[in-house]
Amino acid sequence: MSLGLIGKKVGMTRIFDQEAGIMIPVTVIDVAGNQFLQVKTEETDGYNAVQVSFDDQKEQRLNKPDAGHFKKHGGEAKKLVKEFRFDSAAELPDVSAEHPGANLFQDGQWIDVLGTTKGKGFQGVVKRYKFSGQPDSHGHMMHRRPGAIGAGTWPGRVWKGQKMPGRHGVYERTVQSLKVVKVRAEDNVILVSGAVPGHKGAYVVIRPAVKKPAPAQAE
Repeated sequence: MSLGLIGKKVGMTRIFDQEAGIMIPVTVIDVAGNQFLQVKTEETDGYNAVQVSFDDQKEQRLNKPDAGHFKKHGGEAKKLVKEFRFDSAAELPDVSAEHPGANLFQDGQWIDVLGTTKGKGFQGVVKRYKFSGQPDSHGHMMHRRPGAIGAGTWPGRVWKGQKMPGRHGVYERTVQSLKVVKVRAEDNVILVSGAVPGHKGAYVVIRPAVKKPAPAQAE
């Protein structure tokens, strides 16, 4: 893995590509306030990583362990802390410098976005698992019911993992290979093509795409 960003989903809008003559739907992600907090190395912690904190928080709202952690590493109180792992200590960024923020990415770069999907509440199997349902004909009384869930005489029980009605949504999901349409560093926002998981105001993690090539480094 490499260094990424924590952001907050602002919402969706669209921009127009004058040259191609097309409209591009984009998600606006606010990335202001990313801050380096702690460096972990293989010698001291067993792996190489850097902690990044995001979204200002009142210090009195932190519990004592979190407040002590921020104070120990000289960081401001934040609501969220995430780790980004690295293969070797040589790849770790210089945490004494300021986090690059939106400038970490560039226009046209491929990224992956990690987030939590919207909650849909308690749902039936048709909405939750895309079951086709049962006949809608007159006289039938179980149109959207799952039907039998047993396994016959043997083993005489309901199989573990049987798809049934229940809570739907609030799943951790990663949307891969999205393109950065525009980086607006002056506003600390990134415009990403398409949709990303979560409601407005939800936290997301942005990292370089795993399945797409990284942009060429300028010499």
